[in-house]
Amino acid sequence: MPKVSVLTPIYNTNPLYLRECIDSVLRQTFTDFEFIILNDSPENTDLDEIVESYLDNRIKYIKNNTNIGISKSRNKLIDLATGEYLAIFDHDDISRNTRLEEQVRFLDNNPYVGVVGAWAQWFGARNFIRKNPEYDTDIKIYLTDRCAIMHTCAMIRKSVLMNNNIRYEEQYSPAEDYRLWGRLMHVTNFHNIPNVLVDYRCDTNNTSHRQKTKMNIAHKSIQMQICNTFPMYRMAFEQNMRKVRFRLFGKIPLIKIKNKWALLFDCIPIIKIKD
Repeated sequence: MPKVSVLTPIYNTNPLYLRECIDSVLRQTFTDFEFIILNDSPENTDLDEIVESYLDNRIKYIKNNTNIGISKSRNKLIDLATGEYLAIFDHDDISRNTRLEEQVRFLDNNPYVGVVGAWAQWFGARNFIRKNPEYDTDIKIYLTDRCAIMHTCAMIRKSVLMNNNIRYEEQYSPAEDYRLWGRLMHVTNFHNIPNVLVDYRCDTNNTSHRQKTKMNIAHKSIQMQICNTFPMYRMAFEQNMRKVRFRLFGKIPLIKIKNKWALLFDCIPIIKIKD
């Protein structure tokens, strides 16, 4: 059995993006993996031709008979996977060459961690490096506000999912990843490797753009559940926010948030922040 299963669902993917995605996986310095590609747009034969043009026997190509949606497709990929670790990877992104190697090394050396992410270089409509918190406690604190593990950068210890009967939940799509992290907070630790290991394509056709309203509703629902379940992490997050400082020219304290007051020059109260 391979050490890693790379799991990539595709759905009417841009052919150029799909080739870049596949090429980046096949260029990995770590080679003990299977690459499972699941096509949830079975009528799109152009995607068949692209995937089948690769002769690498590590690629396993499966097509759904009908469209079943992203969460069911992700769960099907988990069931098909035979690797010890599951590398989540979306169909239009690009993995840096050492991504699998660095994440496998970390999980091998840290058996108490069930999910390891990384930083990501956003490119396209927006260009910046997404730097999420590195350590477990900080990640869980920030999960009370936002998704602090980028899904396309994540590698998951499969046994954590299997032993706790945790899967993606369709009712939370397209924020199914945030829901997954919320459920895993109970049972394992998280970590983000502070290196860019994935290039994330920021495109107006991304699900997060096309389904923005649905995404926001799902995100808020998940956020409330996490805050109610882990009030200690939420309190820590709010305490961190109250300590935020805004500095003039990066040096002079301009505004400080303290005890629900915004203070000008660190001492003059200018407005009280409501709960």
